[in-house]
Amino acid sequence: MKNTVKKIIMISGGGTGGHIYPAIAIGKAITQLNSEFEIRYVGTKEGLEQKIMAREKLPLDLILSGKLNFSGNIMQKIKTLVKIPIGLMQSFFLILKHQPQFVLGVGGYASAPFVMMASLMGKKTALWEPNAHPGMANRLLSKSVNKAYLVFDDAKKYFSSKNVQVFGMPLRAEIDAAVSNAVPRAVETNKLSILCFGGSQGSVFLNEKISDFILAHPELKNEIHLIHQTGPLDFEKMKAKYGTTANVELHEFIYDMPHYYEKADIQFCRGGASTIAEAAAFGVVPIIVPLNAADNHQLKNAEVVVKQNAGYLFKQSDFNESNFSNIIMKLKADTDFRLKMSQNLRKLAPHQAAQAIAKDILNQII
Repeated sequence: MKNTVKKIIMISGGGTGGHIYPAIAIGKAITQLNSEFEIRYVGTKEGLEQKIMAREKLPLDLILSGKLNFSGNIMQKIKTLVKIPIGLMQSFFLILKHQPQFVLGVGGYASAPFVMMASLMGKKTALWEPNAHPGMANRLLSKSVNKAYLVFDDAKKYFSSKNVQVFGMPLRAEIDAAVSNAVPRAVETNKLSILCFGGSQGSVFLNEKISDFILAHPELKNEIHLIHQTGPLDFEKMKAKYGTTANVELHEFIYDMPHYYEKADIQFCRGGASTIAEAAAFGVVPIIVPLNAADNHQLKNAEVVVKQNAGYLFKQSDFNESNFSNIIMKLKADTDFRLKMSQNLRKLAPHQAAQAIAKDILNQII
């Protein structure tokens, strides 16, 4: 009689869409290649994984964890020191229960303790690192995992593991399809559609700057259309600020990103690796304001784009409203220039990265 027991692969991590959606893309690629495997995801209550996994109807186990860089106030540090040992024990019992054949960590609070415990228990393990400058947890864990999958070649020098491969950003299937199709962007002379996307949580800073620009230029109401994802914190405030401004399309959260990327010409965004990769897939020229962080990983990501003449970079600490406005006006007026930048950006788009990672994982365990 054929054995119908599923083989398990566990993917840990989350917090933001930049970790969660690549994890889902890799998981789905694995099951498409080999239906004998079941994917189980591991996260925490702190991130968006509960909401997104429920929407996607995917299994999610929860553990306790916290920030490993100990930033923040003293109480946050104490809470983290309490959570991590508990999270390690929870990881131990989850691994004991499901007996995964492989464990992949994709970053975020749950990734480090779960991958660390899997490694200590002798499981085959790997890390996925989305940034040009890896975070502290992945740099430390690279000493104990079997393999690391990278988005940027620049990240290689930070990893102790010699078994490192650069596959690019795993994209959602519908976004990956945009890379394959590479449909030329439609261009309307002297018209511009802007997508403001500060990551899955939104960005108060980006919200303020883009709304200030739109409200300062009512004469452009028929020439600029803004698609603005505010995030939950700022939605009501932005709704009141815009009032009856007709050329603004306001969203608290966007699930159907491909639809809005297809409508956008440029993007005002943070420097998350998934944000940049998705913009590249559609050729949506980014104006990037990296999130301030101790390791400056978003800054490094943005610098890769600027080197290719495929986007713009502003540091938040010296953001200049006049220069920002001038760039938008140039991109609106000079369609040939904008299309050239779009073409440069598309060259950075990953292709079939989720499938490549899935194949490599399966090759290690079959």
